Amino acid sequence: MKISILFISLFVSLTGLTQINCQNITIARDSFGVPHIFAKTDAEVAYGLAWAHAEDDFKTVQIIALSGKGLLGKAFGKKGAQADYIVALLRCREIVEEKYNTLSPEFVKMVQGYIAGLNDYARKHPSEIMVKKSFPVNEKEYLTAATFSVCLITGVDNVIANVFGGKVPTIPGFASGGSNAFAIHPSKTTTGEAFLAINAHQPLEGPVAFYEAHLMSEEGLNILGGLFPGALCVLHGVNENLGWAHTVNYFDKTDVYQLQMNPNNNNQYKFDDNWVDLEVKKVKLKVKGVPITIKKKVYWSKYGATIKTSNGVFAIRLTANQDIKALQQWYQMDKAKNFTEFKSALNMTGIPMFNIMYADKHDTIFYVSNGKMPIRNPSPEYNWKSTLPGNTSKTLWTTYYPFSYLPQYVNPPSGFLYNTNHSPFLATEKTDNLNPANYDKNVGWELYDNNRSARFYELIPKNEKLDFETFKKIKFNRQLPATLHYPYKIDSLYLMNAADYKEVEEIITTLQQWNKSSEADNKGAAFFLMLYNYVAEKLKGQQARALTKAELLDAFQYIKNYQLKYFGKIGIVLGDYQKLVRGNNEFPLGGIPDVLAAMANVPYKNGMVKNDYGDAYIELVRFPKDGLPIIESINAFGASNHPDSPHYKDQTLLYLQQKTKHMSLDKEEVMKHAERVYHPGE
Repeated sequence: MKISILFISLFVSLTGLTQINCQNITIARDSFGVPHIFAKTDAEVAYGLAWAHAEDDFKTVQIIALSGKGLLGKAFGKKGAQADYIVALLRCREIVEEKYNTLSPEFVKMVQGYIAGLNDYARKHPSEIMVKKSFPVNEKEYLTAATFSVCLITGVDNVIANVFGGKVPTIPGFASGGSNAFAIHPSKTTTGEAFLAINAHQPLEGPVAFYEAHLMSEEGLNILGGLFPGALCVLHGVNENLGWAHTVNYFDKTDVYQLQMNPNNNNQYKFDDNWVDLEVKKVKLKVKGVPITIKKKVYWSKYGATIKTSNGVFAIRLTANQDIKALQQWYQMDKAKNFTEFKSALNMTGIPMFNIMYADKHDTIFYVSNGKMPIRNPSPEYNWKSTLPGNTSKTLWTTYYPFSYLPQYVNPPSGFLYNTNHSPFLATEKTDNLNPANYDKNVGWELYDNNRSARFYELIPKNEKLDFETFKKIKFNRQLPATLHYPYKIDSLYLMNAADYKEVEEIITTLQQWNKSSEADNKGAAFFLMLYNYVAEKLKGQQARALTKAELLDAFQYIKNYQLKYFGKIGIVLGDYQKLVRGNNEFPLGGIPDVLAAMANVPYKNGMVKNDYGDAYIELVRFPKDGLPIIESINAFGASNHPDSPHYKDQTLLYLQQKTKHMSLDKEEVMKHAERVYHPGE
């Protein structure tokens, strides 16, 4: 027995694996089933998170194992195999092998703790495993999946689809995808506390739906917030001293190049007057229902992932697969105790995108348009918004702007900062905004307002202090601004004389008199959302422009016919048309695209639509000078994805009423009110 223990200890030491004693890990489920995980070490907390999340939604969480092993095709068929192909095309595993030694030992222990939790859960629940032999998963497979996920959030899948679909412009002669975040300085609040709104607009279900958890160790970790399935730490949330929110930013993250191919060798391309061989690898794709392995070739050039099409050969270069430190950076952000430590984590620039909105208990608010931003050749010869020549080192960027260069604000005189996926140069009071002329235009900065940013600016008091209840009302606001900022303008609607168009007079009159609010009982909002859905589909891919009177009349006739067909009358309210759906339950739902409490929808049944994207995980925080932050949060459904669980939809009624639940970082308070306390495996 002693020999066995000695051998195991030696094995653990030599392999770097982290030993996990489940008795050191406590999972406390609160009255909403949210897991609060307490342990001695960060690695043990990661184990507990993996276990708890697997209990709630192992079907989604195990996707991390499948993508890292190239087995999505075995689980999801053709679409899964396409994802496996992209993992190989982007060389996600190769970059992990190359950069693995750049990770900190502390973070590697977190990875090992997390995958130990996943593997142990899988071992004890074999009937829940989707693909045979997909477990155990190892560190590099996990990091491969993480790298792939980071690539996806930058939108590379859309770029690849456009290349394959022939939707990228070609070069003559070469041929042969919302959230809100607000931070208020203590000087502008009635209580002298900083306020922070963490408000992701994400899918409500699936692999990028937020899961809420509280992580606390004796190594300094104590944070509560949201994370995606498969993440080993909180991606945005609040710890004892500070918090942050993310919104998506839309600077230029990816470049597409057309290679100049050798007419005598279709595997060679010109680069600085030399013919260079494409690197070629074979990928074996396993597809559900297909008994044989499908073999595909993936290509790589000096620019990166390369694709052969009938329109030419194109290479895709992105920052997201240049290193593997995104999760490590989030982990360090989780553990930061003050603004200095938080900025130190940001200096890694491992997270390749996302605006970051920050507040703390030490009277600091901060905003940065964050990202790993390439330094591109400034020559006017190259159009970085279009397809680039892939035959020269002049277009091959290899360096990045340091974090200090990125547009950022600390404690502006106005006392407020905001971002709603709009311009980083419209982040506070107009007189305090940064000047985009001082920044490299080839980064592709956003320079626009949207409806949410315009509405926030209308609502935020400029010369008065803000109380927390008003702050919450701003976040939950469902009204559009006075001037609309949609890409397709409907201005001519307001010039129409409704009486001249008897067939659609009621629709025109209702829209003209609409107060631009989108509560569930609003009739004008129903008309407008139908108009929005119809126009968005009909004009998909077209440039932003104003609608003609004829186009509007066509849309109004469509709305009339649609309501009569599916609802038997004209003049339904928004909640009749739009539903929040969870399992077999459906609820009338307010909100439309690009209001602060935004909702987006997909077809449902019987002419109705259901929400699939929009206001998702919400965390609202106050930072008193003494004591822990005061936290309120809400998720659309619940902590569990099992329909038979009491926590499958126990937050839904609060969510529909735009109410929140109290959350706490105080272990004593959590344990006192916990619904269930146990160790993993019990």
